[in-house]
Amino acid sequence: MEFCKGELVVCTAGREKERLMCVMAFDEKYVYLCDGKERKLVSPKRKNPKHVKKTGEQISDIMCSTDRALRKALSKEV
Repeated sequence: MEFCKGELVVCTAGREKERLMCVMAFDEKYVYLCDGKERKLVSPKRKNPKHVKKTGEQISDIMCSTDRALRKALSKEV
């Protein structure tokens, strides 16, 4: 599964189940997610790509620059 920075996903497993989050980084094993509230930009959640579902939406890099901007962008998408 291919991801890109700023892509919005919904978690399908774990404590974050059914929570909308934004992809901050990714590698061959994990995807790193933030929501600006529970998971800030300084400590993203590492998650197995099998446990997230793509929404098809994406936000700009400017909206991913601060926790406040990220929270605002995610609240508009809900």
